[in-house]
Amino acid sequence: MESASMIGASYRNGDWGPAYLIQGPSSDIGVLRMRDGDQMDNHIHEHCDESFIVLEGECTLWIDCAGSTTLRPGDVVRCEPGEMHYLVNESGADFRMVFIKSPASPGDTIKIPWVPGEPVPAFPGTDH
Repeated sequence: MESASMIGASYRNGDWGPAYLIQGPSSDIGVLRMRDGDQMDNHIHEHCDESFIVLEGECTLWIDCAGSTTLRPGDVVRCEPGEMHYLVNESGADFRMVFIKSPASPGDTIKIPWVPGEPVPAFPGTDH
């Protein structure tokens, strides 16, 4: 058994961003905190699913640069390998969710520059 706590999580950007809590061998589990106005770069994972469980706040999730949905507490979402996803918090409040990457795939994140309003980027190896 392995355990961790979200309390005192070490966020990548100081007080926001992802914080890994448990890493490998079968999955990576962490928490993402975003303040109002924060965004997570558009990206894909080649080999792992990434699932989200929303704990607090609201955030917009864009899938494949084509459609968006508002994530709210209690929502559970899974992105498949190769599915682009981009998150932006425009809610006026903090947002927090648990993320799970399975299988654990260190170095599997590929950033694909894009923000809403731009054309869909072409990326080798995807259907886009």
